[in-house]
Amino acid sequence: MSEVGTPPVIGVIGGSGVYEIDGLENTRWEKVTSPFGEPSDELFFGELNSQQMVFLPRHGRGHRIPPSELNYRANIDCLKRAGVTEIISVSACGSLKEGLPPGTFVICDQFIDRTFAREKSFFGTGLVAHVALGEPVCSRLGDAIEDAVKELDIPYQRGGTYLAMEGPQFSTKAESNLYRSWDCDVIGMTNMPEVKLAREAEMCYATVAMVTDFDCWHPDHDDVTVEAIIAVLMGNADKGRALVKTTAPKLSDRLETCHVGCQTALEMALITSPDARDPEMKKRLDAVAGRVLG
Repeated sequence: MSEVGTPPVIGVIGGSGVYEIDGLENTRWEKVTSPFGEPSDELFFGELNSQQMVFLPRHGRGHRIPPSELNYRANIDCLKRAGVTEIISVSACGSLKEGLPPGTFVICDQFIDRTFAREKSFFGTGLVAHVALGEPVCSRLGDAIEDAVKELDIPYQRGGTYLAMEGPQFSTKAESNLYRSWDCDVIGMTNMPEVKLAREAEMCYATVAMVTDFDCWHPDHDDVTVEAIIAVLMGNADKGRALVKTTAPKLSDRLETCHVGCQTALEMALITSPDARDPEMKKRLDAVAGRVLG
């Protein structure tokens, strides 16, 4: 469990191969247990130019777990227990706008949560908390990621709304057009409730949504072949690894608490009075909220 103000440990949640980065040293897989159940996989630890890094294959190695069955709470809790202070989420998505073609990276800053079958909070009966989520991602991480995509000459958009759908099926055309009318930029299945849980765990979080295709609203959608999507996926994976490698050193010099406030999100969030808090809930929250629970 990391304390506020400790040097950063960068966590990366992404595909099975996101950790295959040139220069990553002292690597190991390690099982981390959580009171919230089993995470997607073991954690992959390593160092990149002395920067501590921890990787989690979101769907498990080999992509075994569908979005609705991911144990998001265990994933975030295990990363917190491993000392992670900031999370870079790398995920594939569909585009809801003509100006965001396949191959574009979107550094999202807002989310609409349309999921309904997932545990979305660490807190509950016996220990209630309400964290602020008006600005759901860490702009400091977004700045570093933007600098990196510029260096790598990857087409990108800074800012955008990610529509999180339940899945595993893709949208109907009516749904896709509805989300476009809401001015959403991209659509995916995995970033909620990751964002919410990272905030509850007082961890900085930023999303890089990598566009693989236009969603079904697009008139040319039916002409897209599986081979074309796979080619974009492979290209995005290579760019995603390069992005993580380029971003990491930009975050290594933070020696104090995140100035955006991510790491003090629980400061005013706990509602249940101390004498009414469930001891078992407190025990489960030792990593997530230990800083404020004492």
